[in-house]
Amino acid sequence: ACTGIENIDEAITLLEQNNWDLVAAINGVIPQENGILQSEYGVETLHGPAFGPTSHSAAASSAPSSSSAFRHVVPSRQIVERQPRMLDFRVEYRDRNVDVVLEDSSTVGDIKHILENELQIPASKMLLKGWKTGDVDDSTVLKSLHLPKNNSLYVLTPDLPPPSSSHSGALQESLNQNFMLIVTHREVQREYNLNFSGSSTIQEVKRNVYDLTSIPVRHQLWEGWPSSATDDSMTLAVSGVTFPCHRLTVGRRSSPVQTREQSEEQCTDVHMVSDSDGDDFEDATEFGVDDGEMFGVASSALRKSPMMPENAENEGDALLQFTAEFSSRYGDCHPVYFIGSLEAAFQEAFYGKARDRKLLAIYLHHDESVLTNVFCSQMLCAESIVSYLSQNFITWAWDMTKEANRARFLTMCTRHFGSVVAQTIRTQKTDQFPLFLIIMGKRSSNEVLNVIQGNTTVDELMMRLMAAMEIFSAQQQEDIKDEDEREARENVKREQDEAYRISLEADRAKREAQEREMAEQFRLEQIRKEQEEEREAIRLSLEQSLPPEPKEESTESVSKLRIRTPSGEFFERRFLASSKLQVVFDFVASKGYPWEEYKLLGTFPRRDVTQLDPNKSLLEVKLYPQETLFLEAKE
Repeated sequence: ACTGIENIDEAITLLEQNNWDLVAAINGVIPQENGILQSEYGVETLHGPAFGPTSHSAAASSAPSSSSAFRHVVPSRQIVERQPRMLDFRVEYRDRNVDVVLEDSSTVGDIKHILENELQIPASKMLLKGWKTGDVDDSTVLKSLHLPKNNSLYVLTPDLPPPSSSHSGALQESLNQNFMLIVTHREVQREYNLNFSGSSTIQEVKRNVYDLTSIPVRHQLWEGWPSSATDDSMTLAVSGVTFPCHRLTVGRRSSPVQTREQSEEQCTDVHMVSDSDGDDFEDATEFGVDDGEMFGVASSALRKSPMMPENAENEGDALLQFTAEFSSRYGDCHPVYFIGSLEAAFQEAFYGKARDRKLLAIYLHHDESVLTNVFCSQMLCAESIVSYLSQNFITWAWDMTKEANRARFLTMCTRHFGSVVAQTIRTQKTDQFPLFLIIMGKRSSNEVLNVIQGNTTVDELMMRLMAAMEIFSAQQQEDIKDEDEREARENVKREQDEAYRISLEADRAKREAQEREMAEQFRLEQIRKEQEEEREAIRLSLEQSLPPEPKEESTESVSKLRIRTPSGEFFERRFLASSKLQVVFDFVASKGYPWEEYKLLGTFPRRDVTQLDPNKSLLEVKLYPQETLFLEAKE
């Protein structure tokens, strides 16, 4: 159905070349028209019609003996240049349809530029919707989207005023409305109530029904679609389904192989065969393989892995597996789940600074609920919800599918939120899951602000999240005010304590300085006293060692010396002319003027007597019969 290949041998060959990786095999074929396919055996050239729904029709009308679309050639290093693949787009805007043809190497922005010229609308004001692969931006290359040859898109211009035409206004209103599809699963006689926006496509509905019923899209047989719903890329708003509620029936196709003519006969009234009618693969039961086993892949391998291991000892490891499995099922655009225990999530959300605190969102998953896949893919993975949760919430998740995990969460719930909340969750039926709990931390307890069930819409979910944020913001402002006042008081106390500490340090330093100064003065005084005592001892010793002063009537030659002190005082003494000069020095020192500190100078001629040889006599140094000397301190 995707590639237009009807020959099973061809299909098996491609799968073998891709190591039985179905996705890799399909992706390797869809984007290549009239180009090449590399394999380990050499270069294979694509011949025949282009792949896609339109080319398949041409192939079906060719001769039965037509050989494979892949013809093996002799291995060669020469590679045939790939021809650009052309894509057709029918773009709907209000009451106009615009046909656009582009190469698959073009970007989404190129489509907008063409539409800007055709519709006279600025490209920046356009929202191009209808992509089967989710949201895209202007830089997305068309080739990366793996689109079929024919595509249907529509343009929304929410920033522009609505047109005067009542039809365009009604279409815009329909795109914004929510449709309730009541889908009955024929084989098990079970009803599913599914909410979809008017901008959702029929293909998206079928994929969600596959998640609920396990009937592959290519095997779904529908009743109840309007006759105008001829293309799976059509939105519900333009498909003709009844608003606000429309009933449909789905079942599994009973015939393993259907031709285009048979499918058209079934669809003459209200039946609609999914995904490119008549372009299905031949049913695997043709080759002795049932629906649960295809190309040697056991049905157990097709079942979904559990979101969380049963009886997980470590909550962090369980959350890692939950995040990985959630990404594999619903894509990488999903809330960032906190990895760790519930207590750690509380600590992260509630026990930081008031400005940094957040609400705690607890997502409770249940694989057996009919609402789970729709809630996860359309609500929980919506970009607006993901962005709002990441900015304002700490999101923690738990899987309630296994009874052991359910009992473990209820125990945690009782411990942290009380028995009332635990009983509320315990009484929830399986079809009421998944649940979204909004928790706000308070000073002494944790309050559950809201319990959101799975049967909601994106708008309602966003409104309830925003309502919880309003309550939290009011409480947070009070907490911030209290915290600021408490920090101000603590800052004042810290400043006072610091000023007191500095004052004590200054007093202690001053006291220590005074003590050091007194100790130094005492030490210097002791040294001075010791020096004085030492000098006095030396003076007395010198005074005692002096020879007696000769008398005036002495018969020996006597020299009379008159010595002037620095203070202006004079003292005189008689010395024998034969006495050594050292005796004069000792006499002067005995008076308190040691020759190490003072110079003894003569007057006429001026000379430094202390520089003379102390062992010479007074007569020899010409200090006879009398002389006046004066003392001068040395520098």
